[in-house]
Amino acid sequence: MIRYAIGNDIDFDAFIELYHASTLAERRPADDEERMRHMLENANLVIAAWDGDLLVGLARSVTDSVYATYLSDLAVRVSHQRQGIGKELMRRTQEAAPQATLILLAAPAADDYYPHTGFTRHPRAWVLASDERIR
Repeated sequence: MIRYAIGNDIDFDAFIELYHASTLAERRPADDEERMRHMLENANLVIAAWDGDLLVGLARSVTDSVYATYLSDLAVRVSHQRQGIGKELMRRTQEAAPQATLILLAAPAADDYYPHTGFTRHPRAWVLASDERIR
């Protein structure tokens, strides 16, 4: 039975290990401990999925709770994928801020997943990478 909990009071080593076990570490600065700690600590909506004592999933978001929720990370351990955990993490994220629009940027490998969960592609998104500057 998977247990879900809201809050970012999560063991940091378990957090990092989940990113590796879900392959999300390939697209996140998982080797930069300080940056990863800030990512976890500064997210104001974190929902974790637990299988006993094992962290098996996590939705990490930033939200104002009434207009926009940016789902920064959705990580589910490869061994626990295709069991509805990711979908439940997204459902609970939306439930935590029901008035807000849920926004995410999909990794290319997950591009086909999100339409099946109800997401619609938005044609006018703009991104400025962290190594770029406003000109």
